[in-house]
Amino acid sequence: MIMLERQSILNSEISAADSRLDVGLALARITHEFGFLHFVLVKVPQFEEALLERVILETNLPKDFIREFDRRKLLTKCPVSPLLSDTGLPICWTLDDDGPPNGLAFPPDLTSLQRQYEHRTSIAMALHSVDGNGFRIRIAGPRPRLTQPELNEIGMILLHAFGVFDKIRRTEARAVGPLTTRELEVVRWTAQGKTSVEIGKILSLSDHTINAYMTNAIKKLDCVNRTQLVAKALRLKIIV
Repeated sequence: MIMLERQSILNSEISAADSRLDVGLALARITHEFGFLHFVLVKVPQFEEALLERVILETNLPKDFIREFDRRKLLTKCPVSPLLSDTGLPICWTLDDDGPPNGLAFPPDLTSLQRQYEHRTSIAMALHSVDGNGFRIRIAGPRPRLTQPELNEIGMILLHAFGVFDKIRRTEARAVGPLTTRELEVVRWTAQGKTSVEIGKILSLSDHTINAYMTNAIKKLDCVNRTQLVAKALRLKIIV
């Protein structure tokens, strides 16, 4: 497919998206059109996070890949995210490079997992929401390294896709009533199994104050208890 024709078709599909599912389908189409297999869109966590499953927003990665990735605790070992923090441009690497691909020192267990799932070549890009949140997208597959024109093209398309996704995400968040920063912190720590006393120690607040934030969050999301609150917050992607 001619570059301009491909870009026009993909951008039209992205512009027509009116749900997260539609954007996910568009990202899968982008992945396929550029000769890749899998994509994953994640939110950069505000707290130290060890599990990929908890930060995924949209993906077509096999569940077995995610399970094995998290079993090996590879999220904390991956060198890609720190590199992306210093650039707004997409980066590309291939495991066929001599020496560390693109200067990225992947641990052996991560390299073996990438090869197992045919992630010979990957691209990754840092994305930023208008509300200040950070995101990352990564696309991987068995194709050769992208040319510079291809990398420029897919970077522009991914920016468009994320812009549509982020607009939908923020609209959904407003629809359920925004939680304050402190309420979000309390809900996130609760989702990780922390008690009010433990969260209070982490945030240097009393457990009474923590319970007050929790009560407010439960009311805002129309829930009856902490368990339902966490489940709903995860389902609505208010926390990841």
